[in-house]
Amino acid sequence: MAQNYRIVIAEDYTILREGLRSLLSADPAFEIVGEAEDGRQAIERVAELKPDLVLLDLSMPRTSGLDAIREIKRLSPQTRICVLTIHKAEEYILATLEAGADGYVLKEASHAELTLAIRSILEGKRYLSPGVSGKVIEGYLGGRKTFKTTTPWDTLTQREREILKLIAEGYRNSEIAEYLFISVKTVEKHRANLMKKLNLHSTAALTAYGIEKGLVTK
Repeated sequence: MAQNYRIVIAEDYTILREGLRSLLSADPAFEIVGEAEDGRQAIERVAELKPDLVLLDLSMPRTSGLDAIREIKRLSPQTRICVLTIHKAEEYILATLEAGADGYVLKEASHAELTLAIRSILEGKRYLSPGVSGKVIEGYLGGRKTFKTTTPWDTLTQREREILKLIAEGYRNSEIAEYLFISVKTVEKHRANLMKKLNLHSTAALTAYGIEKGLVTK
């Protein structure tokens, strides 16, 4: 295997990020060229560094892991993406693979498993943790995905999900508008659409829903 694969670590918890850097740096095949503490930074690091692989937490501030995966693949198609997450639910796994991730590793994995996953992905293979449901793996790899717009969540646009995430993180309309470079009226319109589509009637309800969907780590 070739040496010095360039890796970016995207993880919002500093202690975990530092631990991952220490573990991976011990392998001469891996060179940690950048770090990110939220989804937006992860996208920026990839655009700047064009790494061979991004090790990406699924639940991060600002831009969600799923949105980051899509944007990273758009900006740097050759960059491989290994998701590192606590989520075992089928909807997370399938959504992550749909977005373009090359691997799905649970945070309960050992150092040896993580290294194996990264090496496999860098060699062009797909890697999914053994802890992930075999039924999910077979269903996805067998081309039997059943992604249908059957729930309110499925009806949300990418922008609506982004705004829902920011609402759940406690940002006010004016702050969301400034962050996304849109008007406050546009934010208010998206908020109204979210409430209508999800049949929710308060900021607290939107926040709870965002947490339930894994948009915010609590």
